[in-house]
Amino acid sequence: MTHAPQTAQVMGLVALELAGGAPPRRAALDQDAAGALAERIARDLVGLVPQITTLELTLAAAHFDPAEALRPGWPLHRRLDELRQRAPGRDQGPRVIAFGAAADGAVPRPFQADPELVGGALRVLPFLLSGAPGDVDAVGQALEAVLIERGMAGADTALQLQDGLGARVEHVRFMTLHDLAAMMALQYQHQHLGGLWPLIETALLAPEDTQWLDAPPEPLLRYADGEVRMALLDPAAWRKRNAPATDDPQRLARGYEHYLMRQRQLAAVLEAHGIPVTHAHCPDDQDLCAHLNT
Repeated sequence: MTHAPQTAQVMGLVALELAGGAPPRRAALDQDAAGALAERIARDLVGLVPQITTLELTLAAAHFDPAEALRPGWPLHRRLDELRQRAPGRDQGPRVIAFGAAADGAVPRPFQADPELVGGALRVLPFLLSGAPGDVDAVGQALEAVLIERGMAGADTALQLQDGLGARVEHVRFMTLHDLAAMMALQYQHQHLGGLWPLIETALLAPEDTQWLDAPPEPLLRYADGEVRMALLDPAAWRKRNAPATDDPQRLARGYEHYLMRQRQLAAVLEAHGIPVTHAHCPDDQDLCAHLNT
């Protein structure tokens, strides 16, 4: 019995830093432009890591919010790999494969970005580098070493993306998913969301583990079994947990409203990362952590 050769992959991204906060006017490049872009990206990457010539490049020429690339199971790259496996020419050596929009501008369903996640300063296009495990490991290590310092795309690559997507672009760079995760962790820290990142990271990298956010006055959250459970506290339970240094009814009401807003904010970030959030009402006469464990 013969076995198909084992394939490993580096999951990468083309990151567009947008100017002025305006989103691109088009969701994806058309198919011909996508093919030309993939050739340029292959050339740029080979210039950084020559061993990439042994690997296959597969590109989705559609752009997404970074949170869509950082979801459990890596769905963007998984869809890309499924299409790669069905593309013709599998036995003809390393291919450069691109998926773009149809002639009428319609984007294939696997690469339709979430319309709720628009307006950010960064958009990403996913790509895969596929090949023999040894080659992929060597390329992956090399890319992790060089992309942060030297990962800028070629000028013609950036210009094609800018013109093809109808975007005002300040920079176009290549990064691995690990690079993007590190950047997002730092960004969340600056946005006072740093306490949430360990839950997201656990969902991405160790989904069978459990992780808590238990740091009053933050909402109480527990990640386990692929979802986050968030404690719902009524005003009395909230006051008992956080012990605000005031008895003023108006200040207490404002503090509780801020807590509710914070809950909504954290839930929205988690859901953007594809992590389901369920709410558990926790009466103030129970141990809250024990309640979330049930």
